[in-house]
Amino acid sequence: MDVGGSEGVVVDAKSDGSRHTGALAIITSVFFMWGFLTCLNDILVPHLKSVFTLGYAEGALVQLAFFSAYFLMALPAGRLVASIGYKRGIVLGLATAGVGGLLFYPAATVPSYALFLGALFVLATGITLLQVTANPYVTALGPRATASSRLNLTQAFNSLGTTLAPYFGGHLILARAEHASALEEARAVRLPYLGIAATLFALAIGLAVVRLPRIASVEDGAKAGSLRQALAARKLRLAALGIFLYVGAEVSIGTFLVSFFELPSVAGLSGADAAKYVSVYWAGAMVGRFAGSAALRRLDPARVLSLCALAACVLVLATVVLQGHAAMWAILSVGLFNSIMFPTIFAIGVDGLGRLTSQASSILVMAIVGGAVVPVVFGWIADRVGVQKAFVLPALAYVYVAWLGHRERSSSASPA
Repeated sequence: MDVGGSEGVVVDAKSDGSRHTGALAIITSVFFMWGFLTCLNDILVPHLKSVFTLGYAEGALVQLAFFSAYFLMALPAGRLVASIGYKRGIVLGLATAGVGGLLFYPAATVPSYALFLGALFVLATGITLLQVTANPYVTALGPRATASSRLNLTQAFNSLGTTLAPYFGGHLILARAEHASALEEARAVRLPYLGIAATLFALAIGLAVVRLPRIASVEDGAKAGSLRQALAARKLRLAALGIFLYVGAEVSIGTFLVSFFELPSVAGLSGADAAKYVSVYWAGAMVGRFAGSAALRRLDPARVLSLCALAACVLVLATVVLQGHAAMWAILSVGLFNSIMFPTIFAIGVDGLGRLTSQASSILVMAIVGGAVVPVVFGWIADRVGVQKAFVLPALAYVYVAWLGHRERSSSASPA
């Protein structure tokens, strides 16, 4: 690892990836942190729902505040990175997320639901900057032929963060809030988020003093195409809708698992105990990502995408009609099949776009706003027909993802 200054070496397509192992390790910790923060929302939703006596739809505003930052801030973040470079972009993203973590303290002290939502938006703005910076940075840290392998490795650690967050949140937030007054319950988030903020600031300072490689294609002013040119590609538009629906389905399921497992007809668990099982859902994605990265070296990614989406759809529909632990384990199993969907849809969207790739990447990151919109619709349905029947919504999203994989496979098989 190159240390000792703020400017690093220039990386090009012929760079030896082994020279940048230290840099990759540092960036991997960033992937872990944003996965952890994103999935901690699954605990925050039932917690704030209890504190402020909210309905399902009102509770889902947590995800709306968080994921709307992707839509609103992705393009500005992309332009900022082109101006200041990847390293400074990552440092700024960590610092911004740290400020968001600090804002939880006054939000919990008042307490104010509006302030909580504002703190989440600031935190998510930092993560959006990390998303548009760290993903392409990892792909450029070494030979192009192994870019996918590097990205899958870092995303697996992102999944490790999503796996640990529900357990952490269940123990430090939900368990401590049980049998507490409303004010004490609201303030249960202060210490955990102060710790998170301190960790983010420490990472930002560490990165600021480490010399990281510089990516010539972005940081030397390479010209990219326009947003309008990128949107002219039908494949990109279809993939963006796929990202929107997939992320919406995945986040909707994770958001309402605690409420679902609390139902007497399903498991009748306490919030703290239910949170532990949310970790199983996200652990499935981690395991599937490792297995999927190996399988995709031999199998057609579009075919695997279709099969995984169909399996997820069947499991979600089974959750709607089953009771007890059968329903519980059916929905938990969906995490395993979610694993390869995001990177595969992302790859479909940017495939063959050349100089338009950076604009296409920003568009696909914007589509993550599905994690804001779909859970609110899910909550609206759950308020009217119950949380179990509302799982029909993510099932429909998986139908589209399966169709997208089938279409891509058919297009690839067709003669040019």
